[in-house]
Amino acid sequence: MDKIRNFCIIAHIDHGKSTLADRMLELTKTVDVRQMENQVLDDMDLEKERGITIKSHAIQMVYNDYTLNLIDTPGHVDFSYEVSRSIAACEGAVLVVDATQGVQAQTISNLYMAIEHDLEIIPVMNKCDMDSAMPEKVEDEIVDLLGCKREEILRCSAKTGEGVVEILDAIVERIPAPQGDPDAPLQCLVFDSVFNSFRGIIGYFKVVNGTMHTGDRVRFVNTGKEYNADEIGVLKLDMCPRDTISAGNVGYIISGIKNSVEVKVGDTITHVSRPCDRAIDGFEEAKSMVFAGVYPIEAEDYEDLRASLEKLQLNDASLTFQPESSMALGFGFRCGFLGLLHMEIIQERLDREFDMDVITTVPNVSYNVYTKDGGMKEVHNPAGMPDLTEIDRIEEPYIRASVITTSAYIGPIMTLCLGKRGELIKQEYISGDRMELLFDMPLGEIVIDFYDKLKSISKGYASFDWHMNGFRPSNLVKLDILLNGEQVDALSTLTHKDNAVDFGRRMCEKLKELLPRQQFDIAIQAAIGAKIIARETVKQVRKDVLAKCYGGDVSRKRKLLEKQKRGKKRMKQIGNVEVPQKAFLAVLKLD
Repeated sequence: MDKIRNFCIIAHIDHGKSTLADRMLELTKTVDVRQMENQVLDDMDLEKERGITIKSHAIQMVYNDYTLNLIDTPGHVDFSYEVSRSIAACEGAVLVVDATQGVQAQTISNLYMAIEHDLEIIPVMNKCDMDSAMPEKVEDEIVDLLGCKREEILRCSAKTGEGVVEILDAIVERIPAPQGDPDAPLQCLVFDSVFNSFRGIIGYFKVVNGTMHTGDRVRFVNTGKEYNADEIGVLKLDMCPRDTISAGNVGYIISGIKNSVEVKVGDTITHVSRPCDRAIDGFEEAKSMVFAGVYPIEAEDYEDLRASLEKLQLNDASLTFQPESSMALGFGFRCGFLGLLHMEIIQERLDREFDMDVITTVPNVSYNVYTKDGGMKEVHNPAGMPDLTEIDRIEEPYIRASVITTSAYIGPIMTLCLGKRGELIKQEYISGDRMELLFDMPLGEIVIDFYDKLKSISKGYASFDWHMNGFRPSNLVKLDILLNGEQVDALSTLTHKDNAVDFGRRMCEKLKELLPRQQFDIAIQAAIGAKIIARETVKQVRKDVLAKCYGGDVSRKRKLLEKQKRGKKRMKQIGNVEVPQKAFLAVLKLD
């Protein structure tokens, strides 16, 4: 065990941690030259296209007789849950900071997560070979942040490979070996799982105590299910079977599990014959922040969608879903996501990996609704709101947001945050002209387009991170959209009373542009309770029935127009309005 080191790489998005992982794999000759490519650990097309890591990947390297288990982590704020799982399986972390950009919001939050777990931190400054690098200035920021000595900070260029050997040496020297007893009863922490259509569910685990052998009878403590360990092994670029895996190491288990519910991330694996006395304290459950309805376009695809979501949940434990139905869209699922990028990625993966065409409704957050009889109900969906007369008060979730930017963009950023009902808590200089602004803001205001606007007004120079900060009472109302008097529940939203009229009017105008014209007038109305606050009309498509009248008495024309009018009235009674997918997405882009 003295020769094992478990570590992860943490950084803000785009600071070069996947490239650094590539160089480490090259130097330790873990990956053959023919197999080498950029972002070699990112095996999804989506990850390569967008240049981001979505999923944590584990891989084992051998360096100077030491076994190094690396877990690469995502850098985007939406995937911080993946980071927390990686940190739970490690004893040390390499903190990568971009020498051209300095410390960013996500660097700080990932660092705090690592410090909470008592991980040994190795600070690394990447991209030192670039002309725009500011090594001295960024070193000052890292020293302020970590309180470490300047000589402890390693400089490297992940692209050229310069300084990577020093990082590997530092991992061996500074990161402690894992603690554990190979002869104690078996205790393994499951930190990830993937679905393989041929072999069932593959669980990734870290052995905390004990030793596992191929063919052992094992039990998953939380679910109580028992299996045979048909194959166990370590993770190189491919899976490498082994006969035994002992304490301190990271590996995988294949035991023919078919049902996704039977493997829970954070569960403990132990022997049936000699069980451990308690389960390992796993990491905290992922808390969904954004909720949206996901519906199949064809009603008969409902069961296929359920199966696809279950398989996706294995690869991504932070996705939650439950069945729901909508008047406008039929049967579907209410899904919980960690953020808007997470929601977009899940939609893309459903389309690419499972060939599912889905409609996604307007995202919203969960509210606590207190009724007059003293009860409390958690509402994820405006359709689930109790009647207005029964509600005592509504509380909405607030976040503590941290924005790091240069002083040039402070004015527009403050205007944006205060316009989203934010309160400025404090502002302070980190170094030079870089500032950190702390706001308390309602989560409901940032889930739709806040991040995009922040990036555009700061020309990409602002970084954003947030954590939950409790619930507060708020003056919220439910805004309904009616088409010809029929409520479209998928377009309902909860919004602040002061913004409701303006938002309702803009929604009606947008829908008027997007709804195709029918043979009858379509009335688009926005309503709060029984009060209509805005209205637009999509005019009907009409045939010119007077074309054949080139003269004669006016009563002939009137008779033809009256006949057309009766037909339109009858058509309106039986016609229904199809809402295109564009309309649901357009609501997100309202400015």
